[in-house]
Amino acid sequence: MATYNGERFLGPQIESILQELEPQDELVVVDDASSDGTVAALERFDDPRIRVHARADNRGYVRTFEEAMERATGDILMLSDQDDVWIPGRRALFVEALTNSAVAASNLVLLGSDDPLPNPVTRRPWRLRAAWSRQGVRNGLRILAGMAPYYGCAMAIRRDAVDRVLPFPAYLDESHDLWLALFGNAHRTMTHIEAATIRRRIHDTNASPSRPRGIRAVLRARIMLLRAWGTARRR
Repeated sequence: MATYNGERFLGPQIESILQELEPQDELVVVDDASSDGTVAALERFDDPRIRVHARADNRGYVRTFEEAMERATGDILMLSDQDDVWIPGRRALFVEALTNSAVAASNLVLLGSDDPLPNPVTRRPWRLRAAWSRQGVRNGLRILAGMAPYYGCAMAIRRDAVDRVLPFPAYLDESHDLWLALFGNAHRTMTHIEAATIRRRIHDTNASPSRPRGIRAVLRARIMLLRAWGTARRR
């Protein structure tokens, strides 16, 4: 988990995670120099499975997730945002999905309504399909076109792939989730879980935008992702 000024959202999220974890599991949290009470809120949870690493300098969410993944020791790493809520059964679904794949991604629903995630352009339900799981090239094209709803909060990666996806490319300053998805699809080792495993909280400080961005920002992002696709294929 990467945290930054998330004190007001942490309680429900941490509780939902701890209910899913088994005794041998861990929750690795890297805080990106929060200026509110995030670290204190984390430390109030009296659970030995929680390991908090508070950084003095702010480096952004991409490098924060990178550090959290570097510090994790488990066989399966499930990424988590600070402000969502896990749906019961999430852990088991990802463990099963990663039996024969290195990367897995699930669908998600909106917290409060359980409605499907809307496509930011069409506003229609936006879902991953299980049938896409081994469509590596097509999924890469979907990512480049902005048509694949891969969200880091609904993704997991197997330990034996971590050394290949880390370190993140130096030029990657957003979309660590799409980097993981590009890697999984480039090597045809991606599984899509059609069930929702996350209730996503939408608010004014989400790192992932819920509305279309300007054309310049979109073009810049697509160029970066095209470069990342090539890097992922070489890893």
